[in-house]
Amino acid sequence: MKVCLVGEGAQGVTHIGALKQLDDVEVVTLAGGIRADAETFANTHGIEHVSTDLEECLDRPGVEAVVITSPNQVHCEQSVLALEKGKHVLLELPMGLSLAESQRVADAEAKSGKVAMMCHTQRFNPVMRKIHDDVRAGRLHLHHIVQQTYFFRRINENRFGTPRIWTDDLLWHQACHMLDMIYWILDDPDMEAWGQCGPVHETLKVPMDITIALKSRDGCLVSAAQSFNHHGGIKGFYRFVGEEASYLSSKGGLEDHEGNQIEVSGPSGVEAQDGEFFAAIREGRTALTSCTEVLPVMALIDRVQRSMDGRDGAPSVGMVERQ
Repeated sequence: MKVCLVGEGAQGVTHIGALKQLDDVEVVTLAGGIRADAETFANTHGIEHVSTDLEECLDRPGVEAVVITSPNQVHCEQSVLALEKGKHVLLELPMGLSLAESQRVADAEAKSGKVAMMCHTQRFNPVMRKIHDDVRAGRLHLHHIVQQTYFFRRINENRFGTPRIWTDDLLWHQACHMLDMIYWILDDPDMEAWGQCGPVHETLKVPMDITIALKSRDGCLVSAAQSFNHHGGIKGFYRFVGEEASYLSSKGGLEDHEGNQIEVSGPSGVEAQDGEFFAAIREGRTALTSCTEVLPVMALIDRVQRSMDGRDGAPSVGMVERQ
């Protein structure tokens, strides 16, 4: 199957590695944002065609699917364009930077009849699958989930140390990973949701710190914190406090309350996720994390945003106008 890859940045690197492991998949064109960087990426990974014009890439002979790893701000428009052109779409988080944008993508999926799948990678991670399966099977009754993700992003650079042409978003992108995990594990799209954000950065124009609190219908609490102000590299963990056991997930592993490693097995989250996308295409079925299926996650994020903005009667801290 011939594929168009969109984006020459960090997630483009992540996906090209997984795509090369699939025998029946060939990336034949790259739609980039910065011409020089895109050409370097294409040469490095043996991609025959490169352009900064997405439509040109989608119209290349034989292209059936597109993997979108571009800046958050163009996810909606690029996904809708690809679906309208009859291409299957695998889309990196987020679906959009508002609930309205996300709804547009889900509507385009429904209208096209094509596979449109979100990269909710943690659902395919062996560690998180264990927690999910234990909760669903009644082996683990959760009281509290604590999650933290920290970066240092006061300067708008990517992980390669080069300037970004876009600005990341703590809630709609980074916290989207966490909120999807909570939605998936607790199976409660209507859970109580509240959030607050710190001051907006003077030049980046985004909040640099946020906190999120959730409560499921079963009484499980969720306490989450994200920061772009944390000195050092990316750090993150999940702590699952349950009636039967407590677990800590960090650095791709899982340990119990005594620090004993819990064995889990299976392919990496990205490999399993990308494999699911192409399996759904071949089998003519809906993908496990289709855009329509995960739309309630975006509605949950919207509720948190409204709380941050004071639109639900909550105090407003660092109000940000959504795009």
